[in-house]
Amino acid sequence: MSKTTVKKHIAILIPAYNEEEVFPALKKRLIKLRQNMPNYQLEFLFVNDGSRDLTMELVKKWALIDDSVSYVSLSRNFGKEIAMIAGFDHAITADATIIIDADLQDPPELIPEMVALWEDGYDDVYARRTSRKGETWLKRSTSKLFYKLLQNTTNIPIQRDTGDFRLLSQRCVESLTLIREQQRYTKGLFSWVGYRKKELLYERAARVAGTSKWNYFRLIDLAIEGITSFTTVPLRIASLFGILTSFASAIYIIFIIIRTIIFGSDLAGYPSMMAVILFLGGVQLLSIGVIGEYIGRIFNETKQRPLYFTDEVHRGKDSEKSAS
Repeated sequence: MSKTTVKKHIAILIPAYNEEEVFPALKKRLIKLRQNMPNYQLEFLFVNDGSRDLTMELVKKWALIDDSVSYVSLSRNFGKEIAMIAGFDHAITADATIIIDADLQDPPELIPEMVALWEDGYDDVYARRTSRKGETWLKRSTSKLFYKLLQNTTNIPIQRDTGDFRLLSQRCVESLTLIREQQRYTKGLFSWVGYRKKELLYERAARVAGTSKWNYFRLIDLAIEGITSFTTVPLRIASLFGILTSFASAIYIIFIIIRTIIFGSDLAGYPSMMAVILFLGGVQLLSIGVIGEYIGRIFNETKQRPLYFTDEVHRGKDSEKSAS
């Protein structure tokens, strides 16, 4: 009497927002991936982040004929960070979860190598980019500067040139689902939860189709989110500015008093006075802005709203069997 081998359940988590153009190519490569990994039970878990095109319709059509396709459709566009936690909540029963973008800049063909490293005992196998095709010099330079700044201002090791493309063990996913922060910087949370990590190098390709949903304003917002999520250094810098400015002002006042006593009254210097006033006003506004960023985070967290709402959830039959 032969024993039936239970295949390990691996969820491929794919956040999707208006990816209608790239979907046919994505589907083709995911099917090929499954054919190349017959010893594993793959679940393709799409998280529709309020797409306004035909992305959700295409996913549903595939799910009707393929039991390995699951989807979670959010009630509106909550952003990729929230879409990922929604995916983690629904993939928590999987033995491992792999996050990959729908635009195919991250190659699905790298997943078998990730799984092999996971089988060797690693909990977080993250892919590090050696090149960034399709990105401008400005974007590459600002990204490098941001990671350097974040690494120098936080106590946790932030991986450089890494995105969300990674494999996470079940205990990593369980840990991430316990963190219910409203304003999330998941790339930092991957490092914060710890566990055994392994780097995997690869060349990032350009988008297969469609356009990037990330503009410079959203990238700046993400950078501010990352810095304020894991360090209070900006507050300390604002305090340091205040101390230095106060010290310089005290020295200057003493100098003015001594000069007036020795040389008499001197009313000249209107331009220099305006320069000092504008400088001090700028320092004050900058400090208030930094404090405001942290107060805003406190305000959002104290409301304790649910992170997201789902419009529709479908779990494929294969994934249901694996979870039971």
